[in-house]
Amino acid sequence: MNNTTQHDAFSRQSFLGPSSQAYIERCVIGVAGLGGGGSHITQQLAHLGFLKYVLFDQDVIEDSNLNRLIGGTQLDVEEKRPKVDIAKRTILGVRPNADVLAVQDVWQNRPEALKGCDIVFGCVDGFDQRRQLEATTRRYLIPLIDIGMDVHMPDEGAPAMAGQVILSMPGCTCMACMGFLNAQNLKREAEAYGDAGPRPQVVWPNGILASVAVGLAVDLITNWSATLSGPIYHSFRGGAATIAPDPTLRFAPDVCLHFPLEDSGDPRFRRL
Repeated sequence: MNNTTQHDAFSRQSFLGPSSQAYIERCVIGVAGLGGGGSHITQQLAHLGFLKYVLFDQDVIEDSNLNRLIGGTQLDVEEKRPKVDIAKRTILGVRPNADVLAVQDVWQNRPEALKGCDIVFGCVDGFDQRRQLEATTRRYLIPLIDIGMDVHMPDEGAPAMAGQVILSMPGCTCMACMGFLNAQNLKREAEAYGDAGPRPQVVWPNGILASVAVGLAVDLITNWSATLSGPIYHSFRGGAATIAPDPTLRFAPDVCLHFPLEDSGDPRFRRL
């Protein structure tokens, strides 16, 4: 791609700054989890011009994924195509010159692949998965942007759709400091392991959360808004169609109590 063509391709996002595209193209993005949220994120990043990716997901697409997995097709279901391959295909379809490391495995089995990332998106299920990913990115001093969505089904009344977008920056408030991760929800999750069953998911809230997360990443890289400051904890309420700073954030400490900056290197985990 020559300079003139490249300029034309990204002219509509020139407001990000004169050097923004150079920053975007040099940035190495990690994505852990390529289901509903992660598939949105990789698609958006490709359209923005990101060229370097490290992708993790151990699963293949199933028929029940087609209501939310961006880029997935019925043929992919029939061929049992890995989700990482679908994400890679989506990226290369937009940016043929992108460098994509697609790992069909959980990120815990290849944590060294995350070390070279500049930003990691966490699109994982469960509180303990988030705990492990945040501990690893903190040790590697990498910003983590976590997204998640759930639908709560009460015995009476309408379903309640909720989600979150959290920016976890090394040295700043972590997810435990924010109250999002705590001993109680980790314990409940461990006790209920294997009993949760299939969780309700649909495409549109994942798209909302992914868009907010990608916007945070672009702002981190380019500083286009000149207003981004951590920590970030946005709560999504599907019934009201709102996403706003979570009110619990005002009670979080100014300095992280769980991950001192000097504790860098590979983390170790204990069994819950």
